[in-house]
Amino acid sequence: MAEKTDSLLEKINSPDDLKKIPEKDMDKLADQIRAFLIDRVSENGGHLASNLGVVELTIALHRVFSSPNDHIIFDVGHQCYVHKLLTGRRDEFDSLRRSGGLSGFPKREESEHDAFGTGHASTSLSAALGFAEADKLSGSDAYTVCVLGDGAYTGGMIHEALNNCKKRLRLIIILNENEMSISKNLGRFAKSLSHLRATRGYIRTKNFFGRLIRVIPGIGKWIFNRMLRLKIGMKAALYGSNTFEDLGLFYLGPADGHNEQLVERLLREAKESNQCCIIHLKTKKGKGYAPAEATPDQYHGVAPSCNGKCCDKTFSTAMGEYLTQMAENDRKICAVTAAMASGTGLLPFRKSYPQRFFDVGIAEAHAVTFAAGLSARGYRPAVAIYSTFLQRAYDNIIHDVALQKLPVVFLVDRAGLNPSDGPTHAGVFDVAFLSQIPDLPIYTPATLDGLKNSMDAAFSNGRVCAIRYANGREDPEVKAHFYPDGVPTEIGIRQDYSEGEALDAILVVHGRMATEAMKARRMLAEQKIRLGLLLLEKITPTGEVAAQIASRIPNGIKGLFFLEEEIEQGGMGMSLSAALKEYPDAANIKVGVFALRDPFLTPGRDQTVWEAAGLDAACIAKRIEAAIGSDGEAV
Repeated sequence: MAEKTDSLLEKINSPDDLKKIPEKDMDKLADQIRAFLIDRVSENGGHLASNLGVVELTIALHRVFSSPNDHIIFDVGHQCYVHKLLTGRRDEFDSLRRSGGLSGFPKREESEHDAFGTGHASTSLSAALGFAEADKLSGSDAYTVCVLGDGAYTGGMIHEALNNCKKRLRLIIILNENEMSISKNLGRFAKSLSHLRATRGYIRTKNFFGRLIRVIPGIGKWIFNRMLRLKIGMKAALYGSNTFEDLGLFYLGPADGHNEQLVERLLREAKESNQCCIIHLKTKKGKGYAPAEATPDQYHGVAPSCNGKCCDKTFSTAMGEYLTQMAENDRKICAVTAAMASGTGLLPFRKSYPQRFFDVGIAEAHAVTFAAGLSARGYRPAVAIYSTFLQRAYDNIIHDVALQKLPVVFLVDRAGLNPSDGPTHAGVFDVAFLSQIPDLPIYTPATLDGLKNSMDAAFSNGRVCAIRYANGREDPEVKAHFYPDGVPTEIGIRQDYSEGEALDAILVVHGRMATEAMKARRMLAEQKIRLGLLLLEKITPTGEVAAQIASRIPNGIKGLFFLEEEIEQGGMGMSLSAALKEYPDAANIKVGVFALRDPFLTPGRDQTVWEAAGLDAACIAKRIEAAIGSDGEAV
């Protein structure tokens, strides 16, 4: 970790402290913030490139506006690190994205300066409109500022909200363009107009002459409207029309978002305009850190430092590589992502088959229906998407894919609890909502070979299906324990006990929870409790899986338990335990479900998410012991 020096950043414990620092020192402060972020995020992990790109913008925001009276809403929320530094959370920054520490996103419970939680993209403007309308209704003089990344701009909700923006609202929308080409390339006229509008007094002068012309008796309004149309026509002819002004919104920009003084002036002029305003800034993702500037995708999310011990392949990486191999032999296979090509492991596919790779932006619902269209025309689309983002497309899965029996494969990444990004990114609902859809198999591989087998099965069965896997790497002990002779190609149930073996209880698990199940088994063995394990590689169709479990239940057991890191209601355990009641051999066995009861839980300091949920090995062992008794008798 870099040594501390006497710095401007260390003097800032609130936005009021920032306002006391002379304007001439802002560039120095920006450099110090970047150095701080590079040091801390490189060590502890987090979103780096996006935050390096909004340093000057965030400084200007807190110098012009008065948080928390004024509301600042970030979209996507992972660009809020600088905001957290400037609002009294610098000394807590080493706890970022750790158990009991600072959230990696704005969080209302964490600080009064976090106006609205934005863990998912494209929600900010709808929320900001709500803030602005509420302030107008209550007579408040507060401003609402929406900091909108151009990635979030690709989401449909943003455009729905833009359609509802009213001119006379204290709402300022900052469009932070760092990768997309939303605007035409900056020419001399556009640059000159941007600097003119940032000049002190420009809006006051414009408004003065507008009022002066409009009060001319009889013809004032006519002259003003003709001049306005002439101005719009000249601008359109010189450098193209502007979507925002076409919507009737006041527009400033495009301008250099790394010029702090310029951004400040634009913000102050926007305040004085007394109307809903768009400020268009152009920034560079990863600004000030050469590796992040060169490859911003790779530095979007940085993993914690692991001293060279993290080189094993992740499930996401393995999925991307194998899908690319499959596409070599099947020209109908396509890959669809919602702005997460890197996170879902699809970069090799994009490089090898750019014609069959589709990144639709942050538009999950569109991604699913688009894939349905590809499927309807005979192609085999794979939609790679995080579990927590798949929630946004549930209606599309039902109506556009499943109802029409279209063979779309959903590659559900980041399934299960999320140890770093918290409840906004916890993939704990997908089992419950996907298992309600008829004729939709859900595969749950626990190994990389199991993932490949699941993909082979999914692309060969001719129907919609989902493959869910955790964020991370396979556990070699799980592979050695459940697959001592290697991973077979057929998908099924793996067990760690032999037929006729005397057992006290059976624990049924899937995916990553196999690791905790094995630990719990060892703990119970010390208490003379004999626990058998069943590892499911597929959890639906429920009736089919329940029949397989029933056939493997040995005589004489006292308890049958289900362990999962998803919500209890509608989850694997609840569904399978209900289905097992139809089998006489299972009907009289004590059944228990160990699942997530609070999907929005936040772990305490030095506590894992599994410990907080009561789903770690020690807790599971205690619950099984309490359920059947240490002597193996049911209690």
